[in-house]
Amino acid sequence: MRKAIAILTLSCLILAGCAPSMGPKETGGAIVGAGAGALLGSQIGSGSGQIVAVAIGTLAGALAGQEVGKSLDRADRLAMERNAQYALEYTRTNQATGWRNPDSGNYGNVMPVETYQTSSGQYCREYVQTVVIGGQQQQAYGTACRQPDGSWKITR
Repeated sequence: MRKAIAILTLSCLILAGCAPSMGPKETGGAIVGAGAGALLGSQIGSGSGQIVAVAIGTLAGALAGQEVGKSLDRADRLAMERNAQYALEYTRTNQATGWRNPDSGNYGNVMPVETYQTSSGQYCREYVQTVVIGGQQQQAYGTACRQPDGSWKITR
């Protein structure tokens, strides 16, 4: 039985390691989830039924773990979006407002560089956004305009 669990877990690890569409967070989540699912599956049934339960637990755990890995990336995006909305609404021109995700280590800032009002009366701000992911810094320039509901929408 332990041999079957080990083979199924190893198979999931190999598949997770070869999947080109998964990032390191998703792969790590899939590996941990596969192990936990295999362990839970081994507690169900006996004989060939137990092997099936282990296989199902391994696959279900890998999929659930992959989703947990994705949510960490979503946490980065959420922190970045919240910071951008705050910076565009409250931060003075040429002052940066930062964000940091302590779980991933990723961080960045938004700095409004110009504020103006369009001919139709809409307020817009040009900004510079800096993001550091895995130690690599990237910078982007854009324009956002205030919407009727008070939020800021990127226009370019």
